[in-house]
Amino acid sequence: MDTRFSDEMKLAARGTLAVLTGKADAARYFDFSHRGLAGSFIAFLIAITLNAYLPDMLGGDPRTGSGGPSPSLAVFMALFLFVLQTVFGAFALKQFDRMDGFIPYLVADNWATFFITILSLGLILLDVSPQVFVFGVGGAVLVSEINISRLIVTLKPMQVVMFLLAQFIGILTGVILVGTLLPAPAGA
Repeated sequence: MDTRFSDEMKLAARGTLAVLTGKADAARYFDFSHRGLAGSFIAFLIAITLNAYLPDMLGGDPRTGSGGPSPSLAVFMALFLFVLQTVFGAFALKQFDRMDGFIPYLVADNWATFFITILSLGLILLDVSPQVFVFGVGGAVLVSEINISRLIVTLKPMQVVMFLLAQFIGILTGVILVGTLLPAPAGA
């Protein structure tokens, strides 16, 4: 698939919508080549950068909390948690003998992260209540993770549960390590 990044983004938007709505053909919108993987990582890096810098640029946001980490530390933490989530997920795929689903998972998950970040920005700009924000974004993340496991990686139901649990343990491990190794922000 030889496409420009903007074309890949349009297809990935359709793919992410298909993932969120549970369409069985969601995989057809994503480019699982090395070029597509690189494009999805660019989208992921844009998403974590937006997540790190936009609250300050928008004057702080009560939903994200004030006095949080610096944007550069937030980017580092997001990358660290992503690596642990990915490694633990890869261990689970290895146990299922399904490493063939690793790159498709990464591509779809990176694009879903990008578009869910855009959704969260839209909710912030619309000034929705914190409850709507948490349930909207949290629900989109949960649905996307389950459906990527089901529709893109094509795991069986119990494998989906174990795959998501492995990723959760990876993230939890990262949060514990970050909380243990990094000092609390001043005034916390």
